[in-house]
Amino acid sequence: MKRRDFLRTGSAIIVSFAFDGAFSRTMPAQTSDLGKPVDPREVDSFLAIHPDGSVTIYTSKVDVGTGLRIAISQMVAEELEIPVARVTVIEGDTAITPNHGGTGGSTGIPQGGVELRRAAATARQALLKLGAQPGANIGALLGGKRLNLKVDPNAPLKDPKTYTIVGKPILRPDVPDKCTGRNVYVQDHSLPGMLHGRVIHPPSIGAKLMAVDESSIQKIPGARVVRIQNFLGVVAPDEWAALRASKELKVTWTDEQGLPGSENLDRHVRESAPDRDETIVNKGDPAAALPSTAKQLSALYVWPIQSHASLGPSCAVADVRAEGTTIWSATQGPHGMRANFSRIFGIPEDKLRVIFLDGSGSYGGNGNDDAAADALLLSRAVGKPVRVQWAREDEHAWDPKGPPQVLEIRGGLDNDNRIAAWETHMWLPMNIQGNRPLVSVDAAGIMQPHGQGAGLMSQNGDPPYAATNVRVVVHYLKGTPLRPSNLRAPGKVANVFAVESFTDELAAAAGIDAVEFRLGGLTDPRALDVIKRAAEMIGWEGRPSPNRRTNGNVLTGRGFAYARYKQAENYVAIAMEVAVDRTTGKINVRRIACVHDGGLIVNPDGLRNQIEGSILQTLGRALHEEVKFDKSHVTSVDWASYPILSFPEVPSLDVALIDRPSLPPLGAGEASTAPVAAALANAVFDATGVRLRRVPLRLEAPLKA
Repeated sequence: MKRRDFLRTGSAIIVSFAFDGAFSRTMPAQTSDLGKPVDPREVDSFLAIHPDGSVTIYTSKVDVGTGLRIAISQMVAEELEIPVARVTVIEGDTAITPNHGGTGGSTGIPQGGVELRRAAATARQALLKLGAQPGANIGALLGGKRLNLKVDPNAPLKDPKTYTIVGKPILRPDVPDKCTGRNVYVQDHSLPGMLHGRVIHPPSIGAKLMAVDESSIQKIPGARVVRIQNFLGVVAPDEWAALRASKELKVTWTDEQGLPGSENLDRHVRESAPDRDETIVNKGDPAAALPSTAKQLSALYVWPIQSHASLGPSCAVADVRAEGTTIWSATQGPHGMRANFSRIFGIPEDKLRVIFLDGSGSYGGNGNDDAAADALLLSRAVGKPVRVQWAREDEHAWDPKGPPQVLEIRGGLDNDNRIAAWETHMWLPMNIQGNRPLVSVDAAGIMQPHGQGAGLMSQNGDPPYAATNVRVVVHYLKGTPLRPSNLRAPGKVANVFAVESFTDELAAAAGIDAVEFRLGGLTDPRALDVIKRAAEMIGWEGRPSPNRRTNGNVLTGRGFAYARYKQAENYVAIAMEVAVDRTTGKINVRRIACVHDGGLIVNPDGLRNQIEGSILQTLGRALHEEVKFDKSHVTSVDWASYPILSFPEVPSLDVALIDRPSLPPLGAGEASTAPVAAALANAVFDATGVRLRRVPLRLEAPLKA
């Protein structure tokens, strides 16, 4: 059966589940134009059990390289007691999958997977009433009839002690095709009569389009110009012709100089007038307590604007027709895209279909949705399907960015070296939940770009350790210099960098070992467990920092960081060993040990893969990544000016997983990113005595003796 084939409802049981209250009870029932029901309130959407006993899962959650497909297949197979090889996943097709949320915030397993598991458990109870036995052909029992079930939210789940599929390192079925070039990515998708499009971005942000000389590309066969106010693109019969046309078209733009520039960006952020302030943690009175503390410290931590830096530039295909519009995209939220584009472009939702296809990684809201909007505009203008492929410079210059963050922390220790006062001030963009439109049309009919939701960025801004007086204040800014978006672990990665670095500074001021200091401020046994095990894995030597050890021109040190992600989810501890070349200042990460506790483990191989990827990507973000821009445009538009972690820089990486089968499973796409930068900065301090508080973490050379 092909992935997009419609299932005959007469020969399948279709079961749906959504958490009570997640959807309006007055919403009218919905069915797709293909005939398959998609309303998540109905017992009709999430599972199809076929006569041969195979099962198809339908979900709005998508696998962006996270291994979600195999994990949710294991969860469903476990409840239905069938081999996981008999489960097929159809994801992110707005015509045939129910909308139970986009992919983000590490919700694929704890929300999407758990909902599917409950649906499968409900189906199992119904099948048992029909006389099904473990291992029986459950499809044959249906006799070609459709079961109309309401999901029982109290349907019993299998006892974890009896699991035979969940918890096993079952290999991902998509990997062989991805390793041999047979996997179909959105970049590979093609339609009959399809044209290739390129968007011509202006030379400066906010520039207005003044003039276009269409005759400048008349020698390129089939090339055509599309202009819609300030939107400018070209289409051609093949990609090379489209690329040539985009380079050779003569265009006149206004020159805009409205950006503050990336130099001293933290000063611009702090001096910007906040839209509002919010106190998110308020315990005691740290301002009053701080002057009387025995030891007092303050520090400023800066996280730069960063790109999603997907290895392959964004791409999308759109086919706009009178009877309906279809978009193929690697977006993390197909249903959200459909809602946005319906609103922006005036297309009724029932006439707009978004289909997810694999992309080259997203890590949040990268340029995928922009490329889809480009393709839709071009297709609508020329009346044919259009594939839009961004160039590398488009991706780095124009993808919405992870916004800058500045955290100022003051703290004090009492006579027993316990945290007596802690005060954090954070400068963040406005907390906008959900995606905002990528573009809109203003009163003058001019298309205007917008940012997306940057995510809940204020979490993990307070210390996880015991403190008598704590206050965390967020200064919400109206905007950011460059268009913002949610970038992997939005906000939390910078907040934990600041909190765990400052914790290390307090430990050093107290003359106490960094691990011992952390353990002394915690009582949660799961927190204590991950910290102790990470220290043991790396062979942690208990002593105060710094402790400069020199072997020729090389200084060595170790650092530590801990986080409970969002203060409510995964427990992660990271220990790190570094070597620093004192003549060049180059930082070489030698070893990383990570201990991860995320409740029930569905697939340990997939989980370990996620953690390793999170750590390595964040290591690159901490060491190298910073978007540079001047008064008019982004200047870091290639891999030379925006480097990421290279293969020679990959350290020895050891990950230990703590399985807690009796607890709910938690998503792992983000949590292990959070402690990386702090562990690295703390290790550099231990080796050199130099405290790095700005990302990218760089040392001046040569280092003084």
